[in-house]
Amino acid sequence: MTVGEVRAAPTRRRSRVRRFLSGRAALWIAFLLVHALLAGLNLWAQGGPLYDVTGVYHRWADLAADGIVRMGIDAPWVYPILAFAPMTLSLAFGSEWYGQTWLAMVVLLDAAAFSVLLGTRRLSRTRRIAAWWWTGFLLLLGPIAMGRIDAITVPLALTGLLWAAGRPRVAAALLTIGAWVKVWPAALLVALVVASRKRWDVGTVAVALSAGILGVSLLAGSGLNALGFVAEQAGRGLQVEAPLAVAWLWQIVAGSRNVEVVYDRDILTFQISGPGADAAAALTTPLMAAGVAVVLLLGIRAVRRGAAFGRVFPPLALSFVVVLLLANKVGSPQFIAWLAAPVVLGLVLRPRRFLVPAALAAGIALLTQVIYPYWYGWLLAAHPGFVLVLTVKVLLMAALLVWGIRALWQAGTTWDRREPAPAA
Repeated sequence: MTVGEVRAAPTRRRSRVRRFLSGRAALWIAFLLVHALLAGLNLWAQGGPLYDVTGVYHRWADLAADGIVRMGIDAPWVYPILAFAPMTLSLAFGSEWYGQTWLAMVVLLDAAAFSVLLGTRRLSRTRRIAAWWWTGFLLLLGPIAMGRIDAITVPLALTGLLWAAGRPRVAAALLTIGAWVKVWPAALLVALVVASRKRWDVGTVAVALSAGILGVSLLAGSGLNALGFVAEQAGRGLQVEAPLAVAWLWQIVAGSRNVEVVYDRDILTFQISGPGADAAAALTTPLMAAGVAVVLLLGIRAVRRGAAFGRVFPPLALSFVVVLLLANKVGSPQFIAWLAAPVVLGLVLRPRRFLVPAALAAGIALLTQVIYPYWYGWLLAAHPGFVLVLTVKVLLMAALLVWGIRALWQAGTTWDRREPAPAA
């Protein structure tokens, strides 16, 4: 081997590594490794991250299988009626395999969404970036990314957003189904109605499908229990992870004896008890409505001024989701998984513009895993370090909303509309 060949060998090796990392095989390997790790953490990690699945969902499914009570039909429930479908399906291989079956179902749904993200044609740079980001985001978020009902809705929402431009009716169907599992994809559906030129078709599909789901529920004997999740959510207090709870947690840190973290046995959550906490919980609903209204008006303004779909839809969807996160009395850690869908869409359509929200969302995911599940007890004890982590997480979410609102405002300006949109 000549001196030139020796010097060229490392360059060729680096080139081969780059080609491998830019291909589908590397992405699928990373996808499977991350999901295997998260599944293992759910099953064996400290803090019992899969408890809601194996302890709560499993019990509900068993009660229905034994003919005792069907949640959402025979009794009011905290979730929309379709949430019961994946919970029941997880009994497919027997009660003893409930948790493993749930995790396998989540992996399959994520794999389907990942396949749609990669596409069937030549893998574009933007889709490759988005795929690597989503894989990394799941790793940063940790086991909670798979261990709650939200894990069923995220791949549905992500696929719906990716198909929104070319297949708006299919996207509307997926987002509607997702909303009847967990309400949050309804915000993405509203964003699609605002941004799409086929908004009438989108709205028609959503209304017709919702009517069908409600009709089947009524035939099954649900009555008003089919909508019981609205009242169930309205009656909740200020949960310890909620953004507004930070103010009361700092009071505990400061030594206040009037504020404490208590466990609500009715809805199985840790909540804030103290002066003004109930008023703050009640304030979240009008605050959320006001935030949604502001974002909605900005989206309508951008569309009426001629902004392209690709410029309006990603920041509009992201802003809606962040409003739901910030003005939320619950604030559970799994809610952060919602960010994946609009950020992935943004990276596919406008990767350079979405570098900032992608970085912010990744930081939010990491801080979420720092708190839950491994050291959740420290937050419940209002340890200053973990209250600080939660505070920084809330500030990052606020920064994300500021970015989204700014992007929507710019989308409605003349100079921004004239910029060419990048190819997906």
